Amino acid sequence: MNCVKTALLMAAMTALFLAIGYLLAGTAGIVIAFAVALTMNAVSWWNSDRLVLRMHNARPVAEGDRGGLSEMVRDLAQGAGMPMPAVYIIDTPQPNAFAIGRNPQNAAVAVTTGLMRSLSREELAGVVAHELAHIRNHDTAIMTVTATVAGAISMLANFALFFGGRREGGLGIVGMIAMMILAPLAAALVQMAISRTREYAADRAGAEICGNPLWLASALEKIQRGAARIDNHAAERNPATAHMFIINPLHAHKHDSLFATHPATENRVAALKALVGQSAGDAASQSPRVGRAGPWF
Repeated sequence: MNCVKTALLMAAMTALFLAIGYLLAGTAGIVIAFAVALTMNAVSWWNSDRLVLRMHNARPVAEGDRGGLSEMVRDLAQGAGMPMPAVYIIDTPQPNAFAIGRNPQNAAVAVTTGLMRSLSREELAGVVAHELAHIRNHDTAIMTVTATVAGAISMLANFALFFGGRREGGLGIVGMIAMMILAPLAAALVQMAISRTREYAADRAGAEICGNPLWLASALEKIQRGAARIDNHAAERNPATAHMFIINPLHAHKHDSLFATHPATENRVAALKALVGQSAGDAASQSPRVGRAGPWF
């Protein structure tokens, strides 16, 4: 059901993009808009991971790091039947994490130093499993494409204002101004809806990967409390990347709404706790290997 909803939302965003192209230059505008979309998606497809990691000053974590983070990621990835992603650390006190990459073979998981300091090993395993689920479900690629198309919609809407759009049957100056405002807003709403849909799916899959839904549920509660009071300056400078994090790093929305990039944390926690009751074999009691024992630092 989540896959169908995501497909419909992406189709709606694509239709909006082509409609703006039509208003801008008629049938030729559709062709131009399509070409622009292909070009922007191709560029973002190959370069978005490096760009985002650079935005957040992420540094690679070597195999065999003293905290055991790489070992944990490798063990959970093997258990999930997927390639091990690159592992990065971000120096910020806010607890948070994200995954990025065009496919499971070219992906990365980034966690903050604040996350490693504030979570137990089991809770961190739940967070890593959630990010691995995003990679396995190809959510990272989906969100890269939607972010690119949303940006292209804003660009085309501005073009429509400055170049006036089609002369015949056009919207007029008032219509163009309205489109400049409403089209990017509509694109942002669709982008947020896709992000929210994929978070629930990744929570469920992440719980399966780590073996215990309560680990991730506990981690989400701690991350929410930390993100609500600790600034993430890199995220504030680059708000377009906020939807990638496991919890909104901008602490702008606490409840489900049209403008939230993430579902409400309490709703996600409730859904994870419900998984424990649904597991007939009580898989939650089985603790997978999550790396060597001992403190992170």
